[in-house]
Amino acid sequence: MAFKTLSELGEALYFDTSLSKNRTMACATCHDPETAFRDPRDTIANGSFSMGDDGASFGDRNAPMAAYAALAPDFHITKEGIPVGGQFWDGRAKGLAEQAGGPPLNPVEMGMGSAHDVVSRLKEDQDYVTAFKALFEQNIWDDDDAAFAAMTQAVAAFEKTDQFAPFDSKYDRWLRGAYKMTPNEELGRVLFFSQQFTNCNACHQIKAAGAEGETFTNYQYHNIGVPQNRAQRVADGQNPDFVDNGLLDNPAITDASFKGKYKVPSLRNVAVTAPYMHNGVFHDLKTVIRFYNKYNSRSEAAQINNETQKPWAAPEVPETISMTELEKGDALDSRRENALVAFLKTLTDKRYEPLLAAQEQAAKEAKAAKSAQN
Repeated sequence: MAFKTLSELGEALYFDTSLSKNRTMACATCHDPETAFRDPRDTIANGSFSMGDDGASFGDRNAPMAAYAALAPDFHITKEGIPVGGQFWDGRAKGLAEQAGGPPLNPVEMGMGSAHDVVSRLKEDQDYVTAFKALFEQNIWDDDDAAFAAMTQAVAAFEKTDQFAPFDSKYDRWLRGAYKMTPNEELGRVLFFSQQFTNCNACHQIKAAGAEGETFTNYQYHNIGVPQNRAQRVADGQNPDFVDNGLLDNPAITDASFKGKYKVPSLRNVAVTAPYMHNGVFHDLKTVIRFYNKYNSRSEAAQINNETQKPWAAPEVPETISMTELEKGDALDSRRENALVAFLKTLTDKRYEPLLAAQEQAAKEAKAAKSAQN
């Protein structure tokens, strides 16, 4: 049998473009293992939005990194009324398997019309037919919904493998005594985990400081005042006035106070998975740090977006911003901003450190070219 385990079957499905209408897209198209499970198509919509199988459609949100996604708890609401976990930016998929079933049937993503259509494509491959019978049940193909669900379970099994969550970054190696941080990285680490000087760990920490297995997210939902990505939407021929409801788009949520809130993303591989935020509006990691700092710094410089050289644009949803969390901490000077960026780079999986090195080299060359022009 071609696939002896559920994860092996899931790996094949993850890369299979035949599961999209025009046979041009797979899960890996928008979540490529070679680029930290993000969409590598940077030249399309500046990487902010992913183009669908039809070669024309765009989603409204930036494709999340699939690495470490398996560690998110299933979507639930705590006894205190706090939404936690799930998949997608709004948690509308309870868990990994449910998430895997979304893109194939989304008209602006893989574009298949129904579960029946997907199952028909699966049946084209005799190895799939044999494996599904062996790994699930002999009559699995008699029920389209059951076969479709089996496919999503297989993809989820692949996403639960160590390939997606190796925990081998410089930070992890530092925890194990196998890496010594630079002074800048160490300053950033201290600032990040500080209860006094920054607000980073209010949302991006789930374990005790120094514990292994930290995913750098508490899986809760917040509105941090991210502006609309109007320029990119205009370039894509989309409505620039579109307002994303965030968590309110989750069928389990009806309370309008959750409008505009998004799941706190993991910071694993954050340095190599730009652009940032739910709509890919920021392209540089330091911009993100500066964006947070604008809530605590009253300096004129802190109120300017370094990517546009203009004041920060208005929040997409101004009425539900998590000001309590955002205003916790002191204003950061440039040295501390840079230190936080340096620390965040240590969260890059070992496999993707060459991506980080290439990125830094490109930045040096661009800076040198700019200096030469002046």
